[in-house]
Amino acid sequence: MIFAAVDIGSNAMRLLFCRAYEVNGKPHFSKEELIRLPIRLGEDVFLNGKISEKKIEKLVTAMRGFHEIIKVYEVDAFRAVATSAMRDASNSAEIIDLIKKETGLQIEIIDGKLEAQLVFSNHIEEMLNPKHAYMYIDVGGGSTELTLYHNQKVIASKSFNIGTVRMLLNKVEKDEWEVLKDWIKKATLGIHPIHAIGSGGNINKIYKMAKKENNNISYSKLKGIHDMLNSYTYEERIEVLGLKPDRADVIIHASKIFITIMKIGDMETIFIPQIGLSDGIVHDLYDKFKNK
Repeated sequence: MIFAAVDIGSNAMRLLFCRAYEVNGKPHFSKEELIRLPIRLGEDVFLNGKISEKKIEKLVTAMRGFHEIIKVYEVDAFRAVATSAMRDASNSAEIIDLIKKETGLQIEIIDGKLEAQLVFSNHIEEMLNPKHAYMYIDVGGGSTELTLYHNQKVIASKSFNIGTVRMLLNKVEKDEWEVLKDWIKKATLGIHPIHAIGSGGNINKIYKMAKKENNNISYSKLKGIHDMLNSYTYEERIEVLGLKPDRADVIIHASKIFITIMKIGDMETIFIPQIGLSDGIVHDLYDKFKNK
């Protein structure tokens, strides 16, 4: 079986093809292809409240191309979702109608709660110690989703309008940080220790830069990488560190979000499984396909 997922985020959009197969009745997933396009819809939305004609044209062209590739792969199931930037855009409904008309693909705009649920659909709990508590942190361009996992179940989940592109544009409300801080303290009251789990393109890149092999980074190591990144100019992060231009300007903001959350929640380590929303969509598609 092969599944496809499109994630239209605030910084980039992704198309993931993933093959699912079973061994002794247990599903396994193998990534066939990942296409990432740095369209950065949030740049328009967080500044002007709507997506510009130029970026609408790019988005429609990208979706037209995605549609053709999806047809070639002959997938068993497919789902396309849009997150924070499209949630906030005043012209999102007409864009979705245009994409449907031009490509035949239906885009769902999902709220923060469903986004968090889909991210957690990766069955991450199978990789965790059942005796431990975990905070799943998914950092995107427009929002951050937090999910608290304790006693082998999700006990709290919330989305915050704190994202890397919002921070880059200085469009995160000061009160939103206080809301995040209060929520973490209330949700984790009486639960200790808590281990962090990180997802999103930036934390995956930070993990590779850390050159770790056990998928874990300590708080102090993460803080050190943040300080190192901050010591370089934007141009140096591209030329010296080899970061892509659309990663080089937001990665510092991503590391700040992770560090802040870990500090508030007194989390000493972060586990990085290198999966995200598109992976969660694939897992959800597989579960629904098998339940038919």
